[in-house]
This record gives sequence, structure tokens and C-alpha cells, in this order.
Amino acid sequence: MFKNPQIPAKALYPFCRSMGRMLESGVEVRKSLKTCSAHSPDPRLTSTVGRIIKDIQKGDDLTSAFTNQGPHYPPLFLDLLSVGEQTGSMPEVFNSLADYYEANVNRMKEFRSQIFWPVFQLFAAILIIGLLIYILGIIGSPNADGTSNDVLGLGLVGTSGAITWFVLCYGSIAAAFAAYIFVTRNATGKQALHPFLMMIPGVGYCMKTFAIARFSWCFSLTQRAGMSIKPSIESSLKATGNGAFVSAIPFVWDNLQHGETLADALKSTTLFPVEFLHIVETAEESGTVPEALERLSHRFDEDAHRAMTWLTNVIARIIWGLVACFIGYIVISFFMRYVAMINSFM
Repeated sequence: MFKNPQIPAKALYPFCRSMGRMLESGVEVRKSLKTCSAHSPDPRLTSTVGRIIKDIQKGDDLTSAFTNQGPHYPPLFLDLLSVGEQTGSMPEVFNSLADYYEANVNRMKEFRSQIFWPVFQLFAAILIIGLLIYILGIIGSPNADGTSNDVLGLGLVGTSGAITWFVLCYGSIAAAFAAYIFVTRNATGKQALHPFLMMIPGVGYCMKTFAIARFSWCFSLTQRAGMSIKPSIESSLKATGNGAFVSAIPFVWDNLQHGETLADALKSTTLFPVEFLHIVETAEESGTVPEALERLSHRFDEDAHRAMTWLTNVIARIIWGLVACFIGYIVISFFMRYVAMINSFM
């Protein structure tokens, strides 16, 4: 249920890179497929390519052979493959896909490296508090009925209290993560969740800039490859990986059908910034939309990286603040109990 059937980007980008190089050198497509998939880190790619080669030998074209493999290959991969096959630009398409998937892999590595330390701090703080509950439950002075004093005032004492603490904290985190994975495994879940996440300050800006960077890159690539406007719009909005942008596909296409410009159609979604729309409008007048969006994709990608760095710093400070507040609570709790004990003796 939680396993993604799609072949991950970390397996696709070296495969696409090798395919682009071999096809540029004039190597026959079946031989290229077999060679490029031989040492893939994902066994699904190797097995599916084996079936693809058999389908090509039966007379299927390359796009149909890949499409026959079900959900293992992303829609964007299949769309661009079809365009490349129709226009005779297969090497360029594979090289562009390699750039796209490699950028996604590097972006995810960067995010994980930035978020690792704050997450480690959070888990360590939960562990230390749990151990504190357990130790203080053992060494604390017993009450008249034989139970240990609740030194921290949380209602959690000793072994049972520590177990309850760990289950509540780690269990809640695991449940939230599992729910997120489950919801984002389908388009409907993304379309329901992502608009809500984009309302959160900081998080929304980061998500939006990443989505616009991907949209700009994909639309530029598909237009230069010769894809017609409707599948180009659909592929580009789906390439954002953002449910809010995917939900806007019918609105954008409906406006284009009624004679609106691309800038006005995108404006109707309220997802694109005014500066972006002005640049698209100017590029439409000069007939340089693909070139303008390619430049914008790099700019928004840089903005997204800066936003992600800022967001992880904020998350780290929030975690530090929570840990500091709890440490302060423990110190005050000990102090108040110490004062109460002195007053009882007096």
C-alpha cells in the first residue's frame, strides 16, 4: 500500500543519461536499452526493459513498449518519449529527462541533509525525556501507597510512563508520516492536501517556487520538442508534483480554448506570481515563451533552494525552542517541589 510502483528518479536519471549518449552515438535502440539497464540499482527497471525489448522485437514502437509496463514509468517520461519518437529527437529527450531526474535527486539529497539535524534533535529530545521519566520514577521518593512521585508533573511515572511517552510521541510521528505517504500516493490525495499545506507561511512559498520551476522547465522542454499545447500544459502542470497545480489543468485549458492568452490562463489559477505572468505575457508577444520559461525555471529553482534553506533553519529553531521550553519547565518543576519540601519541613 505504501510502496510506490514508479521507478525512482535515482534509477531513471543514470538510465536516461546513458540512453542519450548511446543514441547520440548511433547505437541501435535495443542494444542501448539492454546496455543501459544492465547495472541499474532498481531491479524493476532491468526487468521492465527486458520486456520492452521483446515488445520492440514484436513490432511495437518504443513509446508503446514503455507504456505497456503499467505504472512503473512516470507520465512525464512517457509523454516526452512519445514526442521524441515523433520528432526524431530521442537523444535530446533522454538527455533532458536525465537532467530533470538528476536535479530532483540532488534536491531531495539537499533537503534531507538540511532537515536531518533538526529531526535528530527532536528524536533525541523525546528519548532523553522518556529516559528521565523512567529514571525519576525509579529513584523518586515513594508515596504512602507505594507509588512513585510524579516529579515532572506530566502524569507519567516509571516504566509504564516512559512507554506511554514513547508511544504517544514516536507513534504520533510515525502515524503522521504514514498518513502523508498514503495520501500523496494518489492524485486525489495530493489535490486535497497540497492546497492546505500551501496556506502555511514559509512552507507554501517553498512548495510554490519549486512547482513553478518545474512547470517552467517542462513547458519549455515540451514546446521546443514540438508537443501540442494541450498535452504540453497537462504534462507541465503534472510535472510540478503539486496537487494544487494539477487541479488547475481544466481551468487553464478551458481559458485557452476560449481564446485567452497563456498568461491570462495561468493568471486564472491564482498560483503564479505577478512578475512571472508579466514575463510570460511579454514572451508571448515576442514569440519566445520556451526560452523565457527556461530562464525562469533556473531563477525559481534558485529561489526554491533559498526558501528551503530558510525553512529548515526555522524548523530547527522551533525544535530548539520546544526543547528549551521543556527544559525550563523541568527546572521550574524541580524548584517548586524543592520549595514545597522546605516549607513542609518548616
